[in-house]
Amino acid sequence: MSETLHLGSGRSLVAPTLFGQLDPQLRTELIGNAPLRQFADGALIQQRGDTPSGFWLIKEGRVTVGQFLADGTFRALAVLGSGDSYGELALFSGRRRVVDALARGPADLLWIDGARFEAALGHSPQSMRRLLGALAEELQEMLDVVAGLRRGSASRRIAAMLVNLAGTGPVPIRVAIGQEELGELAGVTRATVNKVLAVLEAKAILQRGYGVLEIADLGRLRIESGK
Repeated sequence: MSETLHLGSGRSLVAPTLFGQLDPQLRTELIGNAPLRQFADGALIQQRGDTPSGFWLIKEGRVTVGQFLADGTFRALAVLGSGDSYGELALFSGRRRVVDALARGPADLLWIDGARFEAALGHSPQSMRRLLGALAEELQEMLDVVAGLRRGSASRRIAAMLVNLAGTGPVPIRVAIGQEELGELAGVTRATVNKVLAVLEAKAILQRGYGVLEIADLGRLRIESGK
């Protein structure tokens, strides 16, 4: 995994990216035989309800994973970037996909065939154990996010989301995410995000940039989130 949702800590929130847990030799072998697909900005890469026969590895660009609502609006769950993968869970479960995926800007993706992936795992028990560990960690993180989103105020929800995005790296931590994306993930409007970020910036907790936030004080951000 690289820097997702997109995280400065190098982890993918809500949408587990498991390909990075494989042994390097295994990853190299699978990538070497994976066809490349290129998608334009806004292109639909994957639809909810699709039958899984493999999964995607992002080579370049960003992908938003979420669901289209009945009124046609798109509710984002995660923003993934280079090095991240998605779709493995549907492959493992054998159930239809539960999320849609859109290219956020031009994106180059590699298609990893499911049968080859499962065969490779069968010869690598160590990789399988790491996959299970990654899934357990992602589930704990997801529960933490859900609990945070139910805690109350918009400012706390946004702060809690930023804490998860920042991970545990040394400050300053750069989180590559726009206000619209952050609003979608926290379930608030862009105007609300702008107001909350302005307050956090005035407190010297973070600094805003174009499409990026720089977390300067992770400890105080945690306090703002109520964690």
